[in-house]
Amino acid sequence: MLKIHDLTVAYSVAPVLNGINLEVPEAKIVTLLGANGAGKSTTLKTISGLLKALSGQIEFEGQDLLDKRPNEIVKLGIAHVPEGRLVFPGLTVLENLKIGSYTQRLSKAELKVNLEKVCELFPRLAERLMQLAGTMSGGEQQMLAIARAMMSNPKLLMLDEPSLGLAPVIIDSIIDKIREINEQGTTVLLIEQNAELALAVSHYAYVLSVGEVVLYGDSETVAKDRTMLEAYLGGGNKEREGGKTS
Repeated sequence: MLKIHDLTVAYSVAPVLNGINLEVPEAKIVTLLGANGAGKSTTLKTISGLLKALSGQIEFEGQDLLDKRPNEIVKLGIAHVPEGRLVFPGLTVLENLKIGSYTQRLSKAELKVNLEKVCELFPRLAERLMQLAGTMSGGEQQMLAIARAMMSNPKLLMLDEPSLGLAPVIIDSIIDKIREINEQGTTVLLIEQNAELALAVSHYAYVLSVGEVVLYGDSETVAKDRTMLEAYLGGGNKEREGGKTS
């Protein structure tokens, strides 16, 4: 579904991605692993059109993405849930969800169907449609961020650190929802600092180090390469401490 070839991206003059190659098969979950600064978020932002590449190719279902704007990329079927959730705190849950479908120009009937789907996926949101997003817990805001992305009917859902700052019981719930979304047919590209968790939920994995792919393969095989994981992830494969919210 998604093919990245020889992609190079830089901030100012410093390269962040150095000619990476990556593929995301349709209907699978692919995880990007790596220590902070490895280039994981940069990869997602470049796919989304938020950053411009110096060179290389990104193709989604055969279409070149590098000449397209972010709103055009969403229309093609790619939704990006950024690190930190970034919901609109002064808007209600319902208003946040409607914004997620904006680029698709849905009819009222189609919008209603999408709302019903995401509320079925996240029942807690259905109970809080009129609540301001900024007054919700961290876990609820993460649910809202994912649901907002799903409102655009994506073929590919990209998630950047969905477990960041959340309590373990909430993380388990979020991961279950990611599995459910994938089982319903949506392809997932996942960044997750907890390598064990990411490898358990994904089908394929890529490990980035200083902007280069240093290890890749099916997740079960990558998980067995403990020496490589420890060398390139350091303490990143262990659950983060502190700063957790429910």
